[in-house]
Amino acid sequence: DKEAIYHKNLYEKFYPASLTKLLTALVAIKHGELDDLVTISFEAANISEPGAQLCGFEEGDIISLGELLYSLLIYSGNDAAISIAEHIGGSVDEFNIMMNKEAKSLGAVHSNFTNAHGLHDEEHYTTLYDMYLIFNEFIKYDFLMEIVKSSQYTAKYHDKEGTAKEISMNSTNQYFMDEIEPEEGFIVEGGKTGYTFKAGNCLIMLSKDEDEKHYISGILKASDRSILYSEMNKLLSLVEIE
Repeated sequence: DKEAIYHKNLYEKFYPASLTKLLTALVAIKHGELDDLVTISFEAANISEPGAQLCGFEEGDIISLGELLYSLLIYSGNDAAISIAEHIGGSVDEFNIMMNKEAKSLGAVHSNFTNAHGLHDEEHYTTLYDMYLIFNEFIKYDFLMEIVKSSQYTAKYHDKEGTAKEISMNSTNQYFMDEIEPEEGFIVEGGKTGYTFKAGNCLIMLSKDEDEKHYISGILKASDRSILYSEMNKLLSLVEIE
């Protein structure tokens, strides 16, 4: 209903971590075709930052944009993010420009995005309200929502010699891995997690109640993963179901 049931620090600057990938996917689906073939570059295959989540693509691998989006949003692959940025933008820098243009077109004017994956950068930041605006646009795309409500996926592609390869991946969202039960009366429809040391544990998601009414809820900078999900359930408990 475009009404906030509860909010705290809604306009405070935070680091989004891998919630960034929601915007990456949004730009990709608006400017690319799902059957576009993407060749994995040396840069995408060799991210050196410690702890970076990688699907394991190798330089020269050839994969469709659609498969990359699954790899980006289910497994949160940073190599998938760079590959998408290079393909859609022609370069990472040009894709960053596209990301910021898209964000501002949605009213997310208090954010600045310097990369497609969300690995830490002091100049890469957002607010929870801006992430709501981005996610509210994201959920309009059935293909993207199909991805973020999946618990697992096997991406199929080829290496540079044409040999078939595949990678099986599980969701980073514990609601979809049967590790966390949502608040009673709610079904989680889809969402995206994120984590870096500076960003903390992050999650934004779409859920619905027993009357099929939908809600977007988000948390940034939870101190650990268990608190993230318990606080998310507390948010849902604030909804007065008629």
